[in-house]
Amino acid sequence: MADTHQEWLDQLEAESRAKQESFINGIASKLGRARVTEKPVQPYRGAPDFWQAFEWSLEERIERFTENFQAVGGYVARLSSMEDVKQFIVNKAQEMSAKYIIRQNQSELDALDLEGVLKDTNVSVWNRDPENHWKARAAEADFGIVMADYATAYTGSMTVLSSRDKGRSVSLLPTVLMAIIPVERLKTRLGETLVHFDRTGSENLPAGIHFISGPSRSADIENDLTIGVHGPGIVYALIVG
Repeated sequence: MADTHQEWLDQLEAESRAKQESFINGIASKLGRARVTEKPVQPYRGAPDFWQAFEWSLEERIERFTENFQAVGGYVARLSSMEDVKQFIVNKAQEMSAKYIIRQNQSELDALDLEGVLKDTNVSVWNRDPENHWKARAAEADFGIVMADYATAYTGSMTVLSSRDKGRSVSLLPTVLMAIIPVERLKTRLGETLVHFDRTGSENLPAGIHFISGPSRSADIENDLTIGVHGPGIVYALIVG
């Protein structure tokens, strides 16, 4: 019988470890092989050289990204300029009768001047008014508009970083997400995005790193698929350039 609380905890720890050893030894015995007690040697770290060198041409990156993104229910538009992006968003806002749009606080989106064009739509800029409850505003929005920081053709995904001016809620909470991808940010492999975070170092990582591969998709234990429960149900990737 343990005399102190610490001795009692030590006794429980010993009993737990003994049960763990017995359990693992039993599995090894049934498999007919000795237990592995030392970590295996890893002769290589990271992706192999052939994968590091793998790269598609620009047009193939656009084609593969489009195929992969549309395969999970997303929409892709190839546009020549930011002026075309502006017109695309304006047309969709009018088509869908959008009453409230929220966008990231970025100079590229300032230049679109959506506020000046969509006279019948309230266009808000994330965190521009410190007194506003921005998460609530994002949840009320019909459209959220963001600039993708990176995109990957092989996985059909976009990467959006968070900061004071680039709230995660802008891409997460509105009904429709418009994500603008400058064509030079569209790469072949996901590693071409992840390497930036390695180089930055953990102390300089952004507030959030979000990978978006189409509309929100949720399925319960019976595999009933529902779109738009935990994020936008409609997602447009606008490749520009």
